[in-house]
Amino acid sequence: MKKLLLLGFLAAFLTGCATSRIDSSISAKSQEDRVQFLILHYTAIDEPTSLKVLSQQGVSSHYLVGDQMPVKVWQLVDESKMSYHAGLSDWKGYSRLNASSIGIEIVNLGFRDTPEGRTYFPFPQAQIDRVIALVKDIVARHQIRPEYILGHSDIAPQRKSDPGPLFPWKQLADAGLIPWPDATQVAQRVSIYEQQLPDVSWYQKKLAQHGYNTPQTGVLDEATKNVLITFQTKYRPEKFDGVPDAQTAAMLDVLTSNTKTR
Repeated sequence: MKKLLLLGFLAAFLTGCATSRIDSSISAKSQEDRVQFLILHYTAIDEPTSLKVLSQQGVSSHYLVGDQMPVKVWQLVDESKMSYHAGLSDWKGYSRLNASSIGIEIVNLGFRDTPEGRTYFPFPQAQIDRVIALVKDIVARHQIRPEYILGHSDIAPQRKSDPGPLFPWKQLADAGLIPWPDATQVAQRVSIYEQQLPDVSWYQKKLAQHGYNTPQTGVLDEATKNVLITFQTKYRPEKFDGVPDAQTAAMLDVLTSNTKTR
């Protein structure tokens, strides 16, 4: 009798489990990958310290690309999980990008201030090759838009400057990963803007259209200069002084002419 009761209970339990299963046979058409952005950083510390900080402290990244030869790549956070690399951040109206991004930290000491001025540390080509290969792999799996592959400074221009002026963004553009202003079009528009520069409001509007969180005050304030410096550092690293000149206007004009809406 006890055996029969036990069998009956087991059958009822299994039936209940079967009926409580979630049906996942139908998939909604309106959905997309959680990962929308890819953010590149430099660590500003050496490789052993970078590993320790990013794995044991309150900041993290999905990947760390070393600077020792041969270049090694560590995955520190699974792509399905959020890492703490972006902080307060904005791009094209999106904010708090930790939740929707993959972060790649690149071992690089950043810069040092000397009596002759600030000097930046270069990135070994072998390291950049690994970064490009990693970015290509991530982009292919998550279908990240080219205009959403960014530097930390792009999404936080008031407080961050990495990956800095020596990071070779043009190589990522040549690899087909990010947008880049066509040199011929820029040269044509430079001659126009040398005759008459746009006012500050124009620059602010174009910077915001490109994606930056930019004041819309019509005044060349410190915040606007910081955004200009960030833009120039990326697209014209030989001169990034925050001055709204003709070449900056031409580059912004070309880039925003081809910018997609979100």
